[in-house]
Amino acid sequence: MQEIKIAKTTQKKQKPDYTKLGFGNYFTDHMFLMNYSVEKGWYDPRIVPYAPLEIDPASMVFHYAQEIFEGMKAYMGEDGNVRLFRPSDNFKRLNTSAERLCIPSVDVDFAVDAIKQLVKIDADWIPTAPDTSLYIRPFVFATDVHVGVHASHTYLFVIILSPVGAYYAEGLAPVRIMIESEDVRAVRGGSGATKAGANYAISLRAGERAAKLGFSQVLWLDGVERKYIEEVGAMNVFFKINGEIVTPSLVGSILPGITRDSCIQVLRSWGLTVTERRLSIDELVEASENGTLEEAFGSGTAAVISPIGLVSYAGKEHTICNGKIGSLTQKLYNELTGIQWGRNADSFGWTVKL
Repeated sequence: MQEIKIAKTTQKKQKPDYTKLGFGNYFTDHMFLMNYSVEKGWYDPRIVPYAPLEIDPASMVFHYAQEIFEGMKAYMGEDGNVRLFRPSDNFKRLNTSAERLCIPSVDVDFAVDAIKQLVKIDADWIPTAPDTSLYIRPFVFATDVHVGVHASHTYLFVIILSPVGAYYAEGLAPVRIMIESEDVRAVRGGSGATKAGANYAISLRAGERAAKLGFSQVLWLDGVERKYIEEVGAMNVFFKINGEIVTPSLVGSILPGITRDSCIQVLRSWGLTVTERRLSIDELVEASENGTLEEAFGSGTAAVISPIGLVSYAGKEHTICNGKIGSLTQKLYNELTGIQWGRNADSFGWTVKL
């Protein structure tokens, strides 16, 4: 394993008000960098003061979108221990994204160690206010200075840190979701199952339309038949229908969420039926109208669990659980965040202490 060189800043930034963080607004004093070339492989791992990157205008990432990223968090527990949540799984998924976009994979154990070292150096940035954490953003992008369609021969691997509060302004209050029927996010065989910047760029137009109408997010339908529910803009999605928890199956156009998988494992450990299958919008509407749609929530690293209080489709609004957070959704949120912050026992072995 390569040694990570460390150069600490001599000019520390002023810390923000940790009770008014928002999400993704502030960044810590240091960042991790590592370069790649075909000749050397990954080389020169280093932690340096956070600063702008110097990138040539002809770098291939700007022209052909070879870029992938991940998102995870560090949590300061009441016991004084800092915990990461399933970091190895995040880097395994990063490598799956890398394979699809012809980007070299990273060593999972080395990448986790890099995060540990970076978080330890900037540990005084980990917020301690309720429901706050340190968001960790690893990303890799192409750096060849060339205009021509082919895989780059050089890359930069970067990790930055950001103290964050709730992802949605609503916090744990139920969000309003609009089902998108015009644009599509992804199709099987494409890049929908990867965490690539291009996937999010393609979702922006629908998201802006939804925001103008007062909705927090878009719920995507499949890109072929336009009838099967896939995922929310920044989250996977679950529905409790007549006692059964249903989430769309991973068919190649849906991101395999780490939090999604955690939800499934926790719910099944409670003896509940969780089914991964195709769920049509017609079935969801019918369940809403006949009263069997009991709860709905999204899952993701940023929000953890976000209850859904209303779904709009074809001009008609469907209120879920009287627009309130459901009891199962609340229980699941309490369990996952309890594990992440060290309040609850981690019987799954998901947390990694620094």
